[in-house]
Amino acid sequence: MKTLRPICFLVFFSYVQCQSLQRSLLAAALKHINSQNYLQKNLRDITSIMVAQFLQKSTYEEVQTIVEELVDRAEKCKVLKPHESPSECSQQLVTTFLEHICNNKGMADKEFSDCCNINNKARLKCFLLYKKDDTDYSDIFQIPNLEQICEVNKENQASVKERYIYETSRKHPFLYGPTILTMSACYETAIQSCCQEENTTECFQIKLEPIRKYVREISLRHHHLCEIGIKFNHKVSKAVELVLLTKKQLKANFSEIANLAVDVKNLHQSCCEGDVVACVLGRSQLMNYICSKQSILSSKITPCCALPMPFRGECIINSENDDKPDLSSLPLSRFTEDRFVCKQFVDKQDDFLQEFLYEYSRRHSELALSVILRVDTVYQNLLGKCCKLENPLECYSHGKEMFQRVVHESHERIKNHCDLREKLGEANFHDRLIILYTKKAPQLSAQELIMFTKNMAAAATKCCPLRDEQQFVCLEDSAKLIFGALCRRHEAEPINAGVGHCCDDSYAFRKPCFDDLQVDGTYIAPSLSCDQVISLKGNLCKSQEEEFQTEKQKLLSNLVKQKPHATEMQLQSIIADFTHLMEKCCQAEKSETCF
Repeated sequence: MKTLRPICFLVFFSYVQCQSLQRSLLAAALKHINSQNYLQKNLRDITSIMVAQFLQKSTYEEVQTIVEELVDRAEKCKVLKPHESPSECSQQLVTTFLEHICNNKGMADKEFSDCCNINNKARLKCFLLYKKDDTDYSDIFQIPNLEQICEVNKENQASVKERYIYETSRKHPFLYGPTILTMSACYETAIQSCCQEENTTECFQIKLEPIRKYVREISLRHHHLCEIGIKFNHKVSKAVELVLLTKKQLKANFSEIANLAVDVKNLHQSCCEGDVVACVLGRSQLMNYICSKQSILSSKITPCCALPMPFRGECIINSENDDKPDLSSLPLSRFTEDRFVCKQFVDKQDDFLQEFLYEYSRRHSELALSVILRVDTVYQNLLGKCCKLENPLECYSHGKEMFQRVVHESHERIKNHCDLREKLGEANFHDRLIILYTKKAPQLSAQELIMFTKNMAAAATKCCPLRDEQQFVCLEDSAKLIFGALCRRHEAEPINAGVGHCCDDSYAFRKPCFDDLQVDGTYIAPSLSCDQVISLKGNLCKSQEEEFQTEKQKLLSNLVKQKPHATEMQLQSIIADFTHLMEKCCQAEKSETCF
């Protein structure tokens, strides 16, 4: 069996430092975990993650009952015969689980009848479509009775941890199993620590909020990575991995990075398909490999490799990029000035383009992933055109200028975005985004448009104050996740042809495509009464500022849908009238009559 080559798990997760992994919590938790028998000890929890992520609507008790029935099958993955591989065993576990659901007539009829009528790989894909990554499920951090959870923890610590794993798994069905296990260890330690404190409530707020934030952010990234694997071909997935690996491990040679990119892409597939056993086993192998190859992969992970599972992985994920080597003796010009470029491109196109991506990423590790992918796309298209000509060198020798133009244009878009926010202020900037994106996607409800643009405005608030390249990378990184969520919404319920084109055409150019998207001329707005456009009621006077802003923005979105070519001055005039009306009627003796 080929040993999986591991990599900095930045590929899997976030660049964001996990603030919840405080040294004190980590040190306490490490006492309870032995890295050698980690998998054996946590096999039940791993099975529970798989079941809860597929059966999001099932109760805790129902999930535990199914886990009991599957544990024997899972146990076989711990002790394998020489001819058996962990991936084969884990796939059999998933297959057994899906058969169990389909054999349970009540469970199958209730939700999965269409999936149970098909077999093999198609059945798994069908089940995956039922996974919903949203906030419809109860927030595990809103604990109504803190004293009660401390009592439960005193009686049965395992129960508290199992409940956390269940809630986290069903709420975040695309969150990778290894991260759930790591965060459950942090959660368990936080509970034990806080239950000994005098001010339990304050302790919970301080120690659980960072864990919640980390889980939410990384879950979004995992879902995005799964979307890339499903929507685009394997070359795009592999290119994403190759760039991230290269940026993280700048001294590693091309052969090492290329092999790792394939292995990590395959591991992504296991995790995204809900094969939690293979996901955990694969990550364990990757972490062991990377720690055995520190000298050729990264000099920044030595402290991480001293930690046991599951903390080793999360530490490596959040480690710094390696120091940039001196590459002055290896110029990129060989990709734009060598007369044999077309021969290499034609003979071994994939290998040649991967090597360009690797070399460009090493020299421009400060750039965002999406920008490097844009440069790679431009280079690939350039060679595709030039290598058909009589004098291809004359044609592709302009490549360097074209790369610079791509980077410059990407920078200018970000700069203009932040300049507009600075000019308008946060509230008006959000209003401007609502106007822009209502024109681009008027089929979305006013509430959806408000939430979508709210995320865009929040990203600008976070990223625009940063300096230079940090600002650039931060906004590009946020944009890919925000547009990724919009594209998943389009996949579930098509919005319009323009949005579909931006989502499906090019992953690298998705953001510029949305930036340049114009008014959807095919949209015919339904006729609305005043009451449908805005709700003018007396209780609006008692609302908080945020509720008032939301009502104002609903009005703005509905106005744009009715009059997409209205000038911004006309729209702002109506909004000003609305604000004036609110002030007048809320001061009146009978505000309802006034409205």
